[in-house]
Amino acid sequence: MTEYLFETIPALLARGEADAPAIGAPDRPALTYAGLRDLVERTVTALNGMGIGCGDRVAIVLPNGPEMAAAFVAIACGATTAPLNPGYRAAEFEFYLADLGAKALIVLQGAESEARAAAAARGTPVIELAPEADGAAGLFTLRPAQAIEGTPARPGMAGADDVALVLHTSGTTSRPKIVPLRHINVTASAQHIGQALALGPQDVCLNIMPLFHIHGLIAAVVSSLAAGGTVVCSPGFNAFRFFAWMAAIRPTWYTAVPTMHQAILGLAGRNRAAIEAGRLRLIRSSSASLPAQVMTDLEATFGVPVIESYGMTEAAHQMASNPMPPRQRFPGSVGIAAGPEVAIMDEGGALLPQGALGEVVIRGRNVTDGYENNPKANASGFINGWFRTGDQGSLDAGGYLRLTGRLKELINRGGEKISPLEVDEILMDHPAVGQCLTFALPHAKLGEEVAAAIVLREGKTVDEHTLRDFAATRLAAFKVPRRIVFLEEIPKGATGKLQRIGLAQKLGLTT
Repeated sequence: MTEYLFETIPALLARGEADAPAIGAPDRPALTYAGLRDLVERTVTALNGMGIGCGDRVAIVLPNGPEMAAAFVAIACGATTAPLNPGYRAAEFEFYLADLGAKALIVLQGAESEARAAAAARGTPVIELAPEADGAAGLFTLRPAQAIEGTPARPGMAGADDVALVLHTSGTTSRPKIVPLRHINVTASAQHIGQALALGPQDVCLNIMPLFHIHGLIAAVVSSLAAGGTVVCSPGFNAFRFFAWMAAIRPTWYTAVPTMHQAILGLAGRNRAAIEAGRLRLIRSSSASLPAQVMTDLEATFGVPVIESYGMTEAAHQMASNPMPPRQRFPGSVGIAAGPEVAIMDEGGALLPQGALGEVVIRGRNVTDGYENNPKANASGFINGWFRTGDQGSLDAGGYLRLTGRLKELINRGGEKISPLEVDEILMDHPAVGQCLTFALPHAKLGEEVAAAIVLREGKTVDEHTLRDFAATRLAAFKVPRRIVFLEEIPKGATGKLQRIGLAQKLGLTT
């Protein structure tokens, strides 16, 4: 049974050594734990002076970097954070600010953002975040754009059951759902990640993930701070700058989505010196299925274990993870339960035995209590104390979880259910294929047909007929893609994940 060391973010931050680096950035001095704790105190006091306290929602629209990381941590200690993608357009900001009921919006001082107009239209006060340019990475001052006064209902530091973070689900096929995550949820997940990766004060994480998403916020930032380590925040993912950052920062680990790993691999050959001089001890991958071929190539290139983990917003990120050596890790598996309990369930709510295929369900301290103001989603999403992830998979004799895909992404070809991940894995074995995304193509008679989008490796060529023949030697006939399209780049979401649902429509494809 896990012994939890803290229940709130303020308690988590109290564990770091005063003079140890907490938050850094390329080419800037790091903010120490003592400095971060002081920033938290000043930020919570400033928010309380503006009438904002525990339970009040503060939307944050900031670029990636140390100020975003520090703002998230500091604001969460005394209010509820709601990070939003700075790339949203005005209509999107209007929707999210209204849906959240944000009491204030924080934006970068002097920066243009369509969020400002959206806030003005709603009468939401704007607070500008002014970085301390000559100070340590992450230091800032909050300056309201107009006078904001009031007395918060609950001033001071947040408690274990206060909501630290609210995020919207992706809303690919429906209206986005609000996921409230309490301090007890996010701190548990941070500890789970630290235990899975054996993180400690000596570890330095290079964060290249966006900080409006659960992966970067919890896996990179909060898990590093929970371990007393350092997180160095880049201004955003850039494969061409990655190796320069690696050489300057000398991280012990980084975490990313598969498309980022693939981009890094594509430039690794010309950056052997940086790799050999580095001190990486692990690479982590999460938020989408990591092709087995990419895992193998990463390990061969960097000479360190690649730890694939399985996470989602509703679990405050991590649910399962491949273990660190000397325990085994398997390409194609997202590992063993690494925090919450993990089980497999049938459609009727009965738990299934080892080896059976069904829906992955979880329960535990890091799992949200439920969606906000959405009884229909809660009725379908929770059953007998378990949360239904929407993913299909099975558990083997060793407790390793293998996913076959999102249930809503399975291709239904005339009643035959096809896992797109299975087709991806086969096509990725072809030497000319660099990236692959199998998806459903609408079909008048069958309902759906199998299609695949392919990005070729640099300097390689292959035609559709040859690829289909290659797949046919290893897949049942009904699983072989009937349509293969070659693209320069497969469309990705804001966090770098490839998106299967709606891809046929996005590409203008019909059978």
